[in-house]
Amino acid sequence: MSDVVAPMEPLEERRVASELFNHVWTLLDLDERTIEQDDAMVHAAHASRWHWGRVGTPQHWAIGEWQCSRVYSVLGRPEPALHHARRCLELSAVEGVDPFVEASAHEAMARALAISGDTDGARAEREAAYRLAIALEEDDDRAVIESDLATLPL
Repeated sequence: MSDVVAPMEPLEERRVASELFNHVWTLLDLDERTIEQDDAMVHAAHASRWHWGRVGTPQHWAIGEWQCSRVYSVLGRPEPALHHARRCLELSAVEGVDPFVEASAHEAMARALAISGDTDGARAEREAAYRLAIALEEDDDRAVIESDLATLPL
């Protein structure tokens, strides 16, 4: 991959990717957002994913795709939500990616399908996410997935 931007030090790039990711969560957590905040949320999610693409691993990439899908789902934009959920599923299947990420990928797909109007597909993905979640070793990880599944618009 040729760089179109001058390279950053890897630690600095990781810091930027992480800060952008966290900023998106700050915006997602707002009860109400302005159009400018919605735009900032989209841009920050993509920027975070782009930086992780330069210094991260498939796990970071999958998590970034998950966040992009979540942002578009929250904004009611099914086509990009589905695109990023598919990418998250693909990346979560790479060897070495934590099973939590695969469960999250199915949750993202369920959410994207739900907002696209595919209720049957969303329910099937919700069940896949739940099956993966109950197999997770960490109680906290399982709780995160179950909490996200409980907010699906089904």
